[in-house]
Amino acid sequence: MGNGGNANRPVFASVGEATRAPIGWVDFCQEYRGECNTRASAPRDIVLTAKAWDDLIKVNNWVNDSIKPVTDIEHWGVVERWNFGEDGYGDCEDYVLVKRRMLMQAGWPREALLITVVRDKKGDGHAVLTVKTDRGEFVLDNQEAQILPWTQTGYKFVKRQSQADQNTWVSLGEPRNAPATVSAR
Repeated sequence: MGNGGNANRPVFASVGEATRAPIGWVDFCQEYRGECNTRASAPRDIVLTAKAWDDLIKVNNWVNDSIKPVTDIEHWGVVERWNFGEDGYGDCEDYVLVKRRMLMQAGWPREALLITVVRDKKGDGHAVLTVKTDRGEFVLDNQEAQILPWTQTGYKFVKRQSQADQNTWVSLGEPRNAPATVSAR
């Protein structure tokens, strides 16, 4: 779990203004009302112990191995549908929802498990799970086997759930708290 020389300098995404929730989340909340009926709460980060890291790896690997990738058009005949991949098939949002649910069932706080919309390396829309920890933000992804710090994914971060309220989405910008490197020459 090395993050190089930045071990004591976690880098966090810059959280911007509230923005529109993805239509997939809005529809998901209609279908799975109980998942979305939550009150605003205080943001919480995970203390990233060795056991917590091990749990993240186990959940990420299990979900990535258990769900077979398929587009929503192929699966449901619609452009966008978020669900829990109960039939063993799903796209990126479905992987994210299952990982998030499994971690919450294991006692992880919802406020540290944020559904995040990114542009992947090809520029396509993609969803990942951002885990907020005391050591920075890590990404659980179905396109990448390793859990990476968000700054090492190669993705452009667009928006994610607010830590305070999962039904509020916030835009994401450039990193903050990055170490300043200035040359005196």
